[in-house]
Amino acid sequence: MASENAQGLNNGVWIWVKGIVQKNIVNKVMGIAKDAKNLGEEDPRRIFHSIKVGLAITLVSLFYYFDFFYEGLGVSAMWAVMTVVVIFEFSVGATLGKGVNRGIATLLGGASGVAAHRLASFGGENQECIILGLFVFFIATMVTFIRFFPKLKARYDYGLMIFILTFSLISVSGYREDEVIKMANRRLSTILIGGLVTICICVFICPIWAGEDLHKLIASSIEKLGIFLEGFGHEYFEMPNDNKDHKEKKTSLDAYKSVLNSKGIEDSLVNFAKWEPRHGKFRYRHPWDQYLEIGSLTRECACRIDALNGFLNSDMQTTKEIRTKIQEPCTKMSSECSYALNELAIGIKTMTSCTLSADPHIRNAKTAAKKLKSSLQTGLWPETDLLDLIPAATVASLLIEIVSCTMKIADSVHELALLSKFKIPDPSTPKHKGLEKLTKAPSIEQSHNFGIAVE
Repeated sequence: MASENAQGLNNGVWIWVKGIVQKNIVNKVMGIAKDAKNLGEEDPRRIFHSIKVGLAITLVSLFYYFDFFYEGLGVSAMWAVMTVVVIFEFSVGATLGKGVNRGIATLLGGASGVAAHRLASFGGENQECIILGLFVFFIATMVTFIRFFPKLKARYDYGLMIFILTFSLISVSGYREDEVIKMANRRLSTILIGGLVTICICVFICPIWAGEDLHKLIASSIEKLGIFLEGFGHEYFEMPNDNKDHKEKKTSLDAYKSVLNSKGIEDSLVNFAKWEPRHGKFRYRHPWDQYLEIGSLTRECACRIDALNGFLNSDMQTTKEIRTKIQEPCTKMSSECSYALNELAIGIKTMTSCTLSADPHIRNAKTAAKKLKSSLQTGLWPETDLLDLIPAATVASLLIEIVSCTMKIADSVHELALLSKFKIPDPSTPKHKGLEKLTKAPSIEQSHNFGIAVE
């Protein structure tokens, strides 16, 4: 009986432990695996990027594994591995930017460190330590202050930081190390080897171009504004709509909110794109700064749309009679601005001039805005309560401002088309002929979050 009770107790403990393991550990592992699968499906480029980083680290590790390379480089071979880990970023532009910064900064910092060591050695053993300390203090202070300059910080902050690190390591190490030039040469060689391997793999194996991602991001942002304006008129005025495309886009009315927070990713992508060589349809000295202007105007329009969105579910609703009086011009402005923004997005996506297709919609929106202004000035509601009138008047005012924002966006896109030499479509071809519907950019914001975090 005692043995049976002990066996039953052991079985009970085993079942309890097994349940805890299955509930906690197994479920967590399955959750992590599911998240990893979602990340890969969301943007397959993340998988290729991870493989490329592993390949680069494996290749530069050979300098440490083989005796032939190790005898020439010694422990400094590990600097090649460190270089790959530090400069290998998600996009080609980010990798080139960090690679060039690290290479030039290492060269200048090493040369300056050797020069400081030589100059300090002329002072004798007693004064050498003091002179080196003064050099380190002066250089570190001056370069750190230079890092606060906005333009230098945007493109060369990493290089300035590496310059301080390399100068300090070489100059201070030289005080105890007799072969300071040999040490600096080894470190510079290994860093250059690691940088070259990284850049070659990043550029020639499934490259991810920041300029292309920026191009798609701007087009996607403009399209999101058009999607909201397309559905706003029917939602606010409660108009029936059996359009299948509208029903599909109805769930995407809040997509414009991502545009409000797009400044950080746009600035980073522009900075990365300026480092990239000519690729695809993007020429050398492509007008990347023009994308920043378009993005700024897009966010300005998104702010108006965000205010407009507040009236869809607001507690202060005007009567249907008041809405009916402004329904025609408001829906006209909303739909025409939507068409114009969609045409601009398609023009950016296909890199074609969209003047012929977008301008007629902008003119129609301006006409509707003038009509609405004139009707508001004539006084349509002489006996209407002011509190009932304010929401409708605000909606009308916001739509008029959105028309103005759309015009600014169109002008900025036209300027980009001129600077980038977009191809001009044949006027004789029917509208939208040969143009496919704009597809969403593949999670560009999330894809580059890693690169920004490292920056």
